[in-house]
This record gives sequence, C-alpha cells and structure tokens, in this order.
Amino acid sequence: MSSDMSYTTEEIAKLLKISKLTVYDLIKKGDLPSYRVGKQMRVDAADLNLYKQRAKKAQVNESIIAQERPPAPLRFISDARSVVITGQDVSLDILAKHMEKQISGIRPLRSYVGSLDSLMAMYRGESDIVSTHLLDGDTGEYNLPYIRKLLVGFSYTVVNMLSRKAGLYVQQGNPLNISGWSDMGRPGLRLVNREKGSGARVLLDEQLRLHHIRSDQLDGYLREESNHMAVAGKVASGEADIGVGIEKAAAIVGNVDFIPLIQERYDLVMLRTPDNQEWIEAVIQILQSESFQNELRSIQGYDLSLTGQRLYES
Repeated sequence: MSSDMSYTTEEIAKLLKISKLTVYDLIKKGDLPSYRVGKQMRVDAADLNLYKQRAKKAQVNESIIAQERPPAPLRFISDARSVVITGQDVSLDILAKHMEKQISGIRPLRSYVGSLDSLMAMYRGESDIVSTHLLDGDTGEYNLPYIRKLLVGFSYTVVNMLSRKAGLYVQQGNPLNISGWSDMGRPGLRLVNREKGSGARVLLDEQLRLHHIRSDQLDGYLREESNHMAVAGKVASGEADIGVGIEKAAAIVGNVDFIPLIQERYDLVMLRTPDNQEWIEAVIQILQSESFQNELRSIQGYDLSLTGQRLYES
C-alpha cells in the first residue's frame, strides 16, 4: 500500500468489510483523519494503516484485560445495543442525548446523511431511526410517499419530530428582488445547491419540475454543499445569489435573507420488530415529554405542534 495513495469512504468500507455509515462514524470521531476532494471524503493510506495498527493493538490489550476482569462486567458491556440515528438536524443530537440518559440497554450513534440516503440505509439494515423531509410535488405531501415506495414489505412507525420553514436564501437586502420558486429560471442567477439525496435537493428538484425549469438552465446547479449553513454561507459571502434551505441556518449564519416558501414536516421512521418495539415506545415518550420539547423550543424556527404524534404505521 503506497503511502501517497488515498481512499474514498466506499473503498474503505470494502477494505475493512464494514458499512459506509461506520466509516463516517470513524471519521466523525476522529479515528480516521480525512479531507474533502470535491464532494468526496478521502482518507490517506498512511492514516488507514495507522488506524488498523491501533485497532489491532486495542484488540490485543482488550484480550489481556479481559483475562484479568471478572466475567460479570463484560456481560453488562455486551448487553448495550447500538441504535443508529441518521440525519443532520441538531434536534437529532438532542434526541440521542435524551435516549442515552433515559433508555437502558442501548447506545445511540449519530450518522450525518441526507433524507434519501437515510432511508436507503434503513432498507439495507444500517440504520434504526431515520429522519426525513422529502416533498412529493404531485401530492404536496411530505415523506410518506417516499417511505412507502422504499420500505415495501417492512413494518414501521412514522412519528413527527417537528416542522420548520424552508425556502430560499438570498443576499442581504434581496437586491435581485427574488420572491419565489419561479424566479429560479432567471438567466444569470447563480445557485448553490445541496448534495443528491438531501431533502433540500429533493425540494429544489420538485419545484423546478413543477415550474417547468430545466436544471441545466441554472448556473451552479452542480455546485454542491453538504449542509444548510454552508449553502447560506455561500450566499452571504456573495459567491452565489440563491440557495435552498431552512430558516434556522440563515439566523445562525447572518448577513443573509431568508424567503419562507413552504412549511416542511420533519419526521422519524423506526422499523417495528420485536427487538425494537420497547425502545420505539420509549423514544415516542421522549418526543412527547416536556423536557425534550422545552429544549427544542429554545431553538429558533421549530414548530412543535405535531411533535411525538404517530403519523403512520405500516
């Protein structure tokens, strides 16, 4: 393995025989140093080698320690089950914190991927709680049309997390007088987009379709960022004229105006299996609790009128 080689997350997943979500978790925790090339995360071969050496050493040390420990504590450690929560909103981090404190026998893990990728991860058995905000332009309905198509044959519960305003980021003062989706078709307008699979990308694509605007008309359609704040930041800095996102990011970034155009529903999907049923009910109780909702109320832009409500069960 040459020291000047680098690997994508998919290549590392194949080499280590683990899922891409596990690779992302290793990167997020700092176990695998990474850097971005275009829209791809890459890891140098030397850093991958160091991680493997550390992992082998840890296994040897754990084996030695295990021989010296009494058996009972090890059984308690093995009882904790990982529950992977996918999505990017900060409300999911708050949920994970409450789950860790209130539900015994589980260990919440966070994976920061978009809505469609989250549902696909659940289909492959790589995620336990999926967040999604996907608009079906033909019906005006959020999430359920996509969930029904992707999770055919699965039993699942859909619960509302929150609702929030989505729309357009424009430069401060709105110098181009942008007012709605139809303005996206203006010649010369510079867009900054979200990555494929994100809810914001689906929202944009559906609106372009409904307003008969071709994506190849848009300058910057292929210019992608991986989160709402990055999109708002590009508009705030003048590198783009317009972007799609949520209100909260505009408030955090500052120096950018937000035009609200739709109230999007942000839902959680949980697979119903005998092993999951107990913690699913505990998660719903957390969502409905005053302590959890009080934390969300402190964050600008959240509508909690449906939070904790069961919306659909297959």
